[in-house]
Amino acid sequence: PSLTLVWARQRDLGSAIKKIALDTAPNSFDDQYLRCHFKMVRVLPTLTEFVPHDDYAEAWNRAAAKWGSRPYLGRPFLLQLEQAIALLAYTMEEGLYLEFNRAVRVAGRSRREYLDTFHFKVLHFLLTEALSELRGAQGHPHCLHVYRGIDGIRFTSRIGQIIRFGQFASASLLKNVSESYGTRTTFEVDTCHGADIRYFSNYPEEEEVLIPPFETFKVTNITHQGDDIYIHLRSHGVHSKYNCAWFRGWGGPGTGCPEKLWLPRPWKCSRSGWTGLGPVEGVPAHGTEQNKMSCKVPPTHHRPRIP
Repeated sequence: PSLTLVWARQRDLGSAIKKIALDTAPNSFDDQYLRCHFKMVRVLPTLTEFVPHDDYAEAWNRAAAKWGSRPYLGRPFLLQLEQAIALLAYTMEEGLYLEFNRAVRVAGRSRREYLDTFHFKVLHFLLTEALSELRGAQGHPHCLHVYRGIDGIRFTSRIGQIIRFGQFASASLLKNVSESYGTRTTFEVDTCHGADIRYFSNYPEEEEVLIPPFETFKVTNITHQGDDIYIHLRSHGVHSKYNCAWFRGWGGPGTGCPEKLWLPRPWKCSRSGWTGLGPVEGVPAHGTEQNKMSCKVPPTHHRPRIP
C-alpha cells in the first residue's frame, strides 16, 4: 500500500508505544506456488472471492479502472493484466491491504484455516507471481537496499536472529521517504526477494519495494536513540511452510503441470468463453516468448473476474 497511508495509520496509535518482538512469523501463509503455477491458473475462475459492492470488489474495480486510464510509466517489465491490477489495488488508499495482511499473518496456522477462512487466495497468488515476474525482469537488481519506517511500534530483536515480516511488507528505496513517516522503528533492509513495484503502484514517486512474506532475514545490527530503534536486516533466503496449499499443502514432483510448465505457449482457460491474456498493453515481453498465461473474462462481462 501507499507508504503514506501505512505510516499515517501507525501514527494514529498515539503516544503509547507498542512493543512487538520480531520472530519467524510461524502462522503466516507463505505459499510460493512452486511448480503449480498453471494448476493455480486453472482454478482461478472457481475461486470467487468477493461479492459485488464489498470492499474487496470496490478496491479491485477502482484499480482496474485506474490502470486502464493511466499512462504507461514502466520499463519493459513483464506482468499479466491481473497481476498489474492486483499491485495497484494493493497500493491504493483502501482498506484492502490492511484486511489482507491481517489475514495473511494468521492464515498459515493450518491448511484447513487457509482453505476455509482465508478469503484472499487469488490476491495472494497474483501478488506472489507479480513479484516473481518483476524480480526476473531484465534489468531488475538481484537485491535491493531499502528502508521501512514505522511509527508507534517499537520492534525488538537481537543480533543474529532470523526473522520474517510474515506479510507483504512495503519499503522504499528512499531513506527520506521512510523517515518522513516514522522513526520509532526503522528497518534498513537488504532484500533479495522483494521487487521494485513503483511502475505499478498508486504512488510511483515513493519508489516502493514490496517484500514477500516468505523471505527470511538475519538481524545484523541494532542501534537505539532514545525510544527509537534502528534494525539492520540482510536477506537470509526464503522459508515456506506451505507450497501449492490449495492442492495438497506441499509441492514437489507432480504438483505442477510438467508437460506444459515451461512451454512458450498460451495456457487454455478452463471455462468456456474465457481467452488467454497476454502481457499488459504497453509492457512488452523481453527475451523469450511469455510462457505464463492467465484468463480473461469475455467482453460481455463488465465486472472483472478476479480476484
